[in-house]
Amino acid sequence: MNVTVLKKIRVAVSLLFFLFTIGLFLDYRNILPPSVYSKVLFLQFIPSFVKFISIAGLGAIGSIVILLLTLFSGRVYCSSICPLGTLQDVISFLSRILKKKKGKKKREFLRYEKSKNWWRYSFLALAVIPFLGGTILFINLLDPYSSFGKISAHLFRPLLIMVNNSIAFLFEKMNLYIVYPFEYKGVETFSLLFAFAIFMLVVYLSLTKGRLYCNTICPVGTLLGLVSKYSFVKIAVDEKSCKSCGICERVCKSNCIDTKKKTVDFDRCVACFNCFDVCPTDGMKFEYGFLSPSKKNQQNIEETQVSKREEQVSHSKRNFLFNTFVYAVGLTGITLSQVKITPKKESKVAVFRKNPVTPPGSQSRNNFAQNCTACHLCVSVCPTQVLQPAYLEYGLLGMFQPRMDFQIGFCNFECKLCGDVCPTNAISPIPLKEKKLKQLGKAKFVKDNCIVNTENTDCGACSEHCPTKAVNMVPYKNKLVIPEVKDEFCIGCGACEFACPTKPYKAIYVEGNPKHLTAKINKEKKIEQKVDYKEEFPF
Repeated sequence: MNVTVLKKIRVAVSLLFFLFTIGLFLDYRNILPPSVYSKVLFLQFIPSFVKFISIAGLGAIGSIVILLLTLFSGRVYCSSICPLGTLQDVISFLSRILKKKKGKKKREFLRYEKSKNWWRYSFLALAVIPFLGGTILFINLLDPYSSFGKISAHLFRPLLIMVNNSIAFLFEKMNLYIVYPFEYKGVETFSLLFAFAIFMLVVYLSLTKGRLYCNTICPVGTLLGLVSKYSFVKIAVDEKSCKSCGICERVCKSNCIDTKKKTVDFDRCVACFNCFDVCPTDGMKFEYGFLSPSKKNQQNIEETQVSKREEQVSHSKRNFLFNTFVYAVGLTGITLSQVKITPKKESKVAVFRKNPVTPPGSQSRNNFAQNCTACHLCVSVCPTQVLQPAYLEYGLLGMFQPRMDFQIGFCNFECKLCGDVCPTNAISPIPLKEKKLKQLGKAKFVKDNCIVNTENTDCGACSEHCPTKAVNMVPYKNKLVIPEVKDEFCIGCGACEFACPTKPYKAIYVEGNPKHLTAKINKEKKIEQKVDYKEEFPF
């Protein structure tokens, strides 16, 4: 068998997964059908795992498939399926091309480094222990797919939209309208800064240390590394053929080949096959059989196990302190969730939202908090951009999880995209008929903020844009009419709040339901959805 072809296959598969995955986040025109999303994201480990433990079914076994692949041939997920891993390879490749074109000095080669086990297992514990305690925050921060999603949604996507709008502007000057602009509303500063920080960290490590991010920070890489110790197929050094030339070590992006000792630290190997591609003496080989590493690899494993035993006492102390921290943060989050809507100037009546509004299909705030990995795919596909990353609206443990921001948009009556694309079922796919009666919250009217009351003028924007006619205009004074809310018909879509012209506080706002309810059908008036998210609101 010509093993050098393995690298070409790996590159092709990696690019295929990468282009399809990044395409989902960059598809701001919503061209791709929802059925594509489940097929592309089926093998993303953390979303599939979260979905598997929450519901059973064929759509949730992607994580099991990945574990089986890892047991067979090592960390295939890291080499070909994980988009963040491929992004690191793309960055390294582009860097080499640029250096070559600029005529700079030769590439600085990689070299073998000892495994940074303390860092690896600390980050793994940081993700796993809070998850077992009921919070998914640190998985949201460390999951490679979610990190890639944040980078794509808050860096790459706005950049693409900016390019599109620049082209549209130039074409318009030439009376060409083949490209039209896209209005980008939401810029959540904290999410942008976090995405930028992760991206810069990935760039730096990719340029200097290969896949060090995957073998220190990424909990999925560490977990799959532990599983890969028992893989049926392992990459190893053929001691008879190896001349210790060091070429394989220089191209090993995981820094796991020691040419002096002629060993491969296989649990850090990401199966890139660079070593097979460059070895001049066929000094790399495959070993077959579970629990059959070479004697030297076995010695390394035993040394690792000894070091783990020595660290157990210190780990137990750290875990106790960490658990105390997690519960303390949880209590803090309860108070921080009641965040006041920040005004830009003085207003008569301040508005407080005690409960944030979660997307339709999320069932309840607790269900959403336990299953959302904050990949921000729903944020990317939302046509009205009402879905925005939370800061402290859910408390400290719910940072980055999407919320409904009715200052920016509203939930379109005819849309259910967020549930169709969610890879973890944090937002369950529900029929459109059911979604139209799903009560996310209830509208609350603040009379002292309404311009009908304060300025004695007509308005009615909230009632005009309410798709269920839960907001009616009733007689007030001086032949004026004023809004009245009927809770049983309200679905909490936020169209009334978005349309309300009062600033900085709204005269009508949506208070979220901790658990979603079902609204009644308004038989008194015919429900008409005249509002299209592509059309302009009057205010």
